[in-house]
Amino acid sequence: MNEVPCHLAIIMDGNRRWAREKALALYGGHQQGVKKVKEVLRWCRDRKIKILTLYAFSAENWDRNKEEVSFLMNLFQSAISDEIDELHQEGIKFKVIGQKNRLPVKLQKLVEDAEAFTEDNQQGFLNLAISYSGRAEIAQAFKKMLQENISPDDVTEEKIGNYMHTAGLPDPDLIIRTSGEQRTSGFLLWQSAYSELYFTETHWPDFSEEDLDEALRDYQKRQRRFGR
Repeated sequence: MNEVPCHLAIIMDGNRRWAREKALALYGGHQQGVKKVKEVLRWCRDRKIKILTLYAFSAENWDRNKEEVSFLMNLFQSAISDEIDELHQEGIKFKVIGQKNRLPVKLQKLVEDAEAFTEDNQQGFLNLAISYSGRAEIAQAFKKMLQENISPDDVTEEKIGNYMHTAGLPDPDLIIRTSGEQRTSGFLLWQSAYSELYFTETHWPDFSEEDLDEALRDYQKRQRRFGR
C-alpha cells in the first residue's frame, strides 16, 4: 500500500462485549485481545508501519472490579514476558506509556527491564499505554518543566512535546478505535491534534487484516492539510 501511516495508534476496545456476545467469561475476551496484538504487530510490519501505539488500560480502568484489574495486570505481565525476546529479535523498541508508578511492583520491574533490553532498537516502535490518561500526561509534562525551572518565555509547543511520553516520535497519523464507540477517551490528547480518526464496529478480538486494510484505504483517501 502507498502512503501508509508512519505512526498508527489503536484504541483496542470491545474485549468484554465480544465475550458477552459469545456467552464467554469476560476474561476470555481479554485473552483474545492480547492474542490479537501479536497479529496486528505482524500486519503492521508487513505494511511498513514503523510505530504502533496501543491503548490497553486507561487510568479510569482502575475503577473496574478488582478481580478484573488483577487479571489484566497478570495478563500484561505474561504477555510482556512471553513476547519481549521476539520483539527484540525484530529490532522493535518497547515502551509502556502512562502512570507506571501505579502498576504492581512486579510489573513495574518487568517493564523497566523490557524497556532497557530494547532501548537501542530502531527497526520499529511499540508503545503500550497502560494506566494512561491524556490529561495526566499533559499535567506531568508541565510539572517536570516547573521542576526544571523552565522560563515561561521558553515554553513552546515543541518544548512541551519533548516532555510527553512519546517524545522523539512523530505524532500519530491515524488513530483507529474498534467496537463502535466514536470518541478518543483521552488517548494521546496532545499528540492527536491532527491525527486522522477511524472508527469501526468490529470488536478488538475480531479485528482482521482486512479491517486494518480498510482503515488504511480510508486513510489514503483523505487530504491532510494540517490547517493550511
